[in-house]
Amino acid sequence: MKNYFFLFISMLFVGCATSPKLQTMMPNKTASEPLKYEYSTSFLSLPINIKLKDVENQINKNLNGLIYEDNLIEDDNITAQVYKTNNITIKQKSDFLEIVLPLKIHTTYRYGTEKLGIKLYDSKTFDLNANIVLHSRINLSNWKLKSETKIEDILWNESPSMVVLGKKMPITYLINPMLKLFRSKIEKTINEKMNETLDFKPHVLDALDQISKPTLTDETYQTWFRLTPLELYTKDAVLANQSIDIEMSLKCTMETLIGQEPKQKFAKNDLLLKPIKSIPNKILANIVVVSTYGEAAKIIQKNFVGQTFGEGNNKVTVNQVDLWHNGGKVVIALNVTGKVNGNIYLKGIPKYRKEDTTIYFDEMDFVLDTKNILHKSAAWLLSGKILKMIKEKSQYSIAPNINEGKTTLLKYLNNYSPMKGVFVNGQLANLAFDNIQINEQGFIAFLNAEGQLKIAVDGLE
Repeated sequence: MKNYFFLFISMLFVGCATSPKLQTMMPNKTASEPLKYEYSTSFLSLPINIKLKDVENQINKNLNGLIYEDNLIEDDNITAQVYKTNNITIKQKSDFLEIVLPLKIHTTYRYGTEKLGIKLYDSKTFDLNANIVLHSRINLSNWKLKSETKIEDILWNESPSMVVLGKKMPITYLINPMLKLFRSKIEKTINEKMNETLDFKPHVLDALDQISKPTLTDETYQTWFRLTPLELYTKDAVLANQSIDIEMSLKCTMETLIGQEPKQKFAKNDLLLKPIKSIPNKILANIVVVSTYGEAAKIIQKNFVGQTFGEGNNKVTVNQVDLWHNGGKVVIALNVTGKVNGNIYLKGIPKYRKEDTTIYFDEMDFVLDTKNILHKSAAWLLSGKILKMIKEKSQYSIAPNINEGKTTLLKYLNNYSPMKGVFVNGQLANLAFDNIQINEQGFIAFLNAEGQLKIAVDGLE
């Protein structure tokens, strides 16, 4: 009899220790579709500065040794090899470039007569040193800075002459016709090397490609910043302060995305370059902050960690939070353990409080099915006090996302170097919240800002 009594007592305690299971019905989820929103484009002013010293270094690197060669003596009694002997120098002169090219001309001159079919020739070989002065004008066409280069003068280091029959004879009258032959060759060569050096398209595209790669700005909330260039506008290139200045403006979109790493959307070979006459010297930035319900739930869940709701023996702890859209409202699903176990469901209308950049849920209440179940098994959960606590824990601020957007932009404005020899600097002001949109997949906040941006090319290799 004692054994039965203790068995009865044990079963009673086990029965009392087991919390009832809530048999609530989950509200339907809206059909899953990609999060869509209207892009608000930004315009970034990108004045590009290319130092002539960099152009000079690149040309000297790419142009060396033999420039022109004529080894046929039969046609005009002269052969010539033209060599670059020292570094080319480039300087700005008013609205054109002055290029000085040091040359050595190694030439052989044949002289003599031909009588009765007998050729009586002799020849002399000599080296001449000169500086060729060229003038080059710069213009921008189809992504490329192009030069139009012409020889303006030849400065001989010594007067060209040779000794014939013991007498020193000036040979300028011989050299000048020869110069006409290779003059166009030198101009063409310099033009080609200048145009190769001034092709800034690869550098700009590579820089934009680096900037447009999504950047992780916050590991805790898995927040990413993505800039996507759309079009590039440019004015004519001008010479100023021993540099080539190009005013450009980038049309782009900027987003802050929460969740998995987003894909890069920029296709650099598709970027259009459009000539325009006027560019505002400031940034007009519109930044999109996107938070899906799934990612919002992860943030809200952090608010519930270690929190219990209720009093005395009537308490529950929230273990997991989930959000989804349902009938124009958002369902807040809470998985709880404690006095009762299971899922409870609430609904609310998501709204934005501008004063503290907070998303909250207005008109929050238990879903009807959940309310009916709680009336039968845990009516204490329906108290206004507990509902108020849940409502407070379900709101969250997007201020970190706004600050991350600003921080990310500032990173690109503080001597940022996407590639060697290219530097980005600027200022940002008046970053402010614009508006928020709420749709079936999440929350979308829009920010705007003004500022200035400058790209400098210095020490390009």
